[in-house]
Amino acid sequence: MPPQPATIIAAFERSGIIPVFYHDDEEVCIQVMQACYDAGIRVFEFTNRGEHARRNFAAMRDKKLVSMPDMYLGIGTIKNAADAETFTGMGADFIVSPITETSTGAYCQAANILWIPGCMSPSEIAVAEKLEAQLVKLFPGNVLGPGFVNAVRPLFPGMKFMPTGGVEPTQESIRSWFDAGVICVGMGSNLLSKKVIESKDWNALKDKIVQTFALVKALH
Repeated sequence: MPPQPATIIAAFERSGIIPVFYHDDEEVCIQVMQACYDAGIRVFEFTNRGEHARRNFAAMRDKKLVSMPDMYLGIGTIKNAADAETFTGMGADFIVSPITETSTGAYCQAANILWIPGCMSPSEIAVAEKLEAQLVKLFPGNVLGPGFVNAVRPLFPGMKFMPTGGVEPTQESIRSWFDAGVICVGMGSNLLSKKVIESKDWNALKDKIVQTFALVKALH
């Protein structure tokens, strides 16, 4: 059974940063998750974006179970209920979607697994709310901006928000989002540098995450 949605949301709030990552190489996926864990991150979103997504997710899950028992490992880029069910069966702790797809939401609600739909408009947030989503992903964050959060939060006082896409690992960028009222930020290549990963400099990657994590902790 996956953890209760409220447990995962609390972990999102404690972390403040949600790494978002995919790579075709199984060992690279494990090393990136390990660097995040060693830097203090306890939530990780692996994305369903390549042909080896299921194989690599399974390897990461097995690694997590052995040496990172307090890490919450979820799956992103889920666009239908069938994929949500597949990855739930594989041990995903939460489901993230780039869209607000109703059958996915209905499945996750029935399975009591946290579903984080992607929203870009008040109408989509309203649909997510009707499907009892408690946290929505604002995507793409660089298009919407912190001002969007300021505008929609009063309309959805019970909803929590997480921008993904375009969040920079700088004090100015991170502060602007948290000041607008988000509970955490999703970060991909801006946090998990492709250049550093290609060089397999895992210590440098950990140091970068530690620095960004410290920025977030200072602000929320």
